[in-house]
Amino acid sequence: MKHSQAVSPTSEPKWVRSVLIFIALSFLVILIVFPLLIIFYQAFSKGLQGYMQTFNDENAIAAIKLTLIVSAIVVPLNTVFGLAASWAITKFKFIGKEFLITLIDLPFSISPVISGLIYVLLFGANSVLGEWMIAHDIKIIFAVPGLVLATTFVTFPFVARGLVPLMQEQGSEAEEAAILLGANGWQTFVRVTLPNIKWGLLYGVLLCNARAMGEFGAVSVVSGHIRGKTDTIPLYVEVLNNEFNFVAAFSMATILTLLAVLTLLFQTILEDKQVK
Repeated sequence: MKHSQAVSPTSEPKWVRSVLIFIALSFLVILIVFPLLIIFYQAFSKGLQGYMQTFNDENAIAAIKLTLIVSAIVVPLNTVFGLAASWAITKFKFIGKEFLITLIDLPFSISPVISGLIYVLLFGANSVLGEWMIAHDIKIIFAVPGLVLATTFVTFPFVARGLVPLMQEQGSEAEEAAILLGANGWQTFVRVTLPNIKWGLLYGVLLCNARAMGEFGAVSVVSGHIRGKTDTIPLYVEVLNNEFNFVAAFSMATILTLLAVLTLLFQTILEDKQVK
């Protein structure tokens, strides 16, 4: 009986490989390269002066500042949550662990628009807390706190989901050895755990920040579209587009485009660091 020879995954005819490569590259060009070129072409269609004029508008500056403020609040909060959740899931056994994992994945299965609507129903003027909040001049919906809540909800899985598989793979032997040698919990985390997960942590933070700055659906529901006050960059791009101010809209969109490109670049670097 003849033994069957193992088939190499690269043993297909050259034309088959060429077709597969062509299809993959075509998708990349159509879905990524062309849109990027169009964004920058439209943004600079009236020259550099027309591009820079967009950022002389106080509403554009307000949208950029608000986006940075929301991200500056949300990302640290989700970093702390992600570290705490991943540490608890991978280092301890407790009742409700599977439920916690399910909750972490919840934003992936719920539409951002629905998550924003939930906060409107909880904190809006017609909600159960509405009259009390109005009486005490507490503003959540159509204000910065509402934007922070909505953005926090849609972005909190990223850090935890980046760390849990990494920490499960590394195990607990190093932490147990540190504790046996007399280190307390904080010393163990800072000197043993954190150096081992730093690239995975940065990876999760990077994705969290990119999603926080580019989030549209959830913040659109809770913002109220108050120009100069509750419009983030994605919302202001929509406003400019609806007003047929396409040069300004694409100029603002270049900020998010550059963020996306930088995110992909750093993502590649961090993935390479994790492999090494």
